[in-house]
Amino acid sequence: MFKENDMHAQVSTESIREAITKVTSVVDRKNTRPILAYTLVEAKNGQISFSATDLEVSAKITIEAVTEIPGSFCVNAKNFSDILRELPNSNLELKLDENENSLKINCGDIHFTLLIYKNEDFPQLVFQNKQNEFSIPSEKVLEIISKTSHAISTDETRLFLNGIYLQEIDSKLRAVATDGHRLSMIDTELEDSNIDNLINGIIVPRKGVNELKRVAESFPKSLINLSVDDSFMYVNCDEKYFLSIRLISREYPKYQAVIPQKTSFTMTADKASLFDALRRIKIMSNEKSNGVRVKLSEKEITLMANHPSLGDARETIPVDYSGKEMEIGFNAKYLIDTLATFEEGEIQFELNNEFSAVVIKSPNVPNMLGIIMPLKL
Repeated sequence: MFKENDMHAQVSTESIREAITKVTSVVDRKNTRPILAYTLVEAKNGQISFSATDLEVSAKITIEAVTEIPGSFCVNAKNFSDILRELPNSNLELKLDENENSLKINCGDIHFTLLIYKNEDFPQLVFQNKQNEFSIPSEKVLEIISKTSHAISTDETRLFLNGIYLQEIDSKLRAVATDGHRLSMIDTELEDSNIDNLINGIIVPRKGVNELKRVAESFPKSLINLSVDDSFMYVNCDEKYFLSIRLISREYPKYQAVIPQKTSFTMTADKASLFDALRRIKIMSNEKSNGVRVKLSEKEITLMANHPSLGDARETIPVDYSGKEMEIGFNAKYLIDTLATFEEGEIQFELNNEFSAVVIKSPNVPNMLGIIMPLKL
């Protein structure tokens, strides 16, 4: 028999499966604290919420359910997720037996009993700070991430580069990512201009960026509420999907110093033609450097690569260029990644010489730029 206060709830398998898949993405399975491999489940007032954390990024999702008796407990996140993945789409019954420290899952003729922990053992999580909240449409969040995240550094020794830098500039939200070899930057106008607290900038770590993307993809055409304090960014979408992201507490480098104030030459090309040519020529580049040589001549650009044990490749495409002839080395992967973030149509390379940073722009996306540093070949 269940005691009066033993939780009892009913929910659809599809909704609980989707929710647990999202929150378990933040679980760090290598963590030394066993409780961090668990998800906190809370049922009350016609809702069930699921929370998970690695103490750096925390997630919480709330779904509708029939909560006949409220209650809360912790269950192994991976085990729970694996079971839900294999269950048929149906109604699910969750029953808590605190005498046995167990959760009973009933789905038609399928029955599981899982061992649980008490919710008191789970870390106390905070998901909101209403004081300086501002809103941003989910499609703009996705645009910011898609245009900049490729340039986030993976070098763990330079922690301050391991995320996207967000800053308020002229009442716009600026996002910057760089790994020291390339940089991407986009300015976004927001109807909600309450972003004064970002004037000094914050660094959102890679894992937090990935989880923020997951929120935006889950709620297309929704407003996402963001707020920050000294250590965290808080995310709330429709009071259903919450994140708490620990910010990187370092100073971001002076990225403006990398952006040339003035350039002498401009080359204009068709983005698709240049992009496709780069992908072809990269095949014959050295795997370690991905190095390609780019020769700029009047009205044309020639892409060249040489692989010591495979051979070489060369392709010439027409461009609009009338500056001095020069040959520059590039990491083809960096160029391809940057070009992929621009819309189809014209692309512009602005530069001074063979050794200086190249600025990549497009008249179709005036609020964005990319920078690639030359490669010595």
